[in-house]
Amino acid sequence: MAKDLYTLSQYVVDLRTIAAETQDDEAVVERVRPLARRLALSKDWVDPRYYTCDEEQGFGVHLLHEEPDHTLAVFALAWLPNRGTPAHDHGTWAVVAGVEGDERNTFWKRLDDGSRPGHAELKHNGERVYGPGEVVSFLPSEIHTVWNHTDAITLSLHTYGKHINFTGRSKFDPERGTATPYIVKEE
Repeated sequence: MAKDLYTLSQYVVDLRTIAAETQDDEAVVERVRPLARRLALSKDWVDPRYYTCDEEQGFGVHLLHEEPDHTLAVFALAWLPNRGTPAHDHGTWAVVAGVEGDERNTFWKRLDDGSRPGHAELKHNGERVYGPGEVVSFLPSEIHTVWNHTDAITLSLHTYGKHINFTGRSKFDPERGTATPYIVKEE
């Protein structure tokens, strides 16, 4: 094993240290970003089963680590060609690092104050393609869409302050102006 190899278990130890030292989401994200990039580029943790996708959902969610209280959740996500997510938030901080292939992120700005249940007004707020080793991060209420615009399955490493199915997060339909609960299926 190479001396500079960064493993999933080392990453989890580092995440625990960061979480113990600060609860400020922005500070956590800044410290996790380079570590997520390092793990994504090491690829030693990647298993062929992580490329399995749920056809109905359009992507596969593979849990790599989660603390007993659902915090510090780490996933491998595989994306089917020309598929992705609806606009969504995470309800927790998030750091995503590209592992294989390019993924397009569309960013949204919420215009309303969120006080009307089931309603959301979103405005397109930019777009960027992220590839292997590139990192995008989010604070809990930030909204984006992920899309695999390629003709191959792509893979990315996702780290969250809390397992996304336990945060009360939402998915959005910008055209209809709706917000509904968003739960993903795990492989």
